[in-house]
Amino acid sequence: MHESSIAADLPKPKLYAELARELQSLIAGEPDDIANFANASALLFNSLPDLNWAGFYLLKRGELVVGPFQGKPACVRIAMGKGVCGTSAARRATILVTNVHDFPGHIACDSASNSEIVVPMIAGDELLGVLDLDSPTLARFDEEDQAGLEEFVATLLRQIRPA
Repeated sequence: MHESSIAADLPKPKLYAELARELQSLIAGEPDDIANFANASALLFNSLPDLNWAGFYLLKRGELVVGPFQGKPACVRIAMGKGVCGTSAARRATILVTNVHDFPGHIACDSASNSEIVVPMIAGDELLGVLDLDSPTLARFDEEDQAGLEEFVATLLRQIRPA
């Protein structure tokens, strides 16, 4: 069993650097994408403070389908361009939402969620899906979280879709 020793009270840049290193050690040499997504979601959920959901939606036949995650049961399918996840996937850009109740078309899988960040997973020209983090706290995520999570996704993609 692997147990994370990352201190959540580190400054965010150091915290995310540690998370990327920890992720690399968890997924090194593992060829199964689902296993890697599962460990990545567990690592984030158990290392970052103030989350109520952390996981992946994977692109399958033109829509996002829930993949490995930590948190309450989630919406199973999200159409491209719908909600925060579908919008991030369609735009192929990270979306940081300080108050999900102000996001047009927000899909409330968990009514306790108040802020969200979604990072698309793009390998070459291929959109694989998105990483989605939710928090019960308004404005939980900022630009430092965005930079750290984008690097986290890049670390994951280097393992599952090596160049």
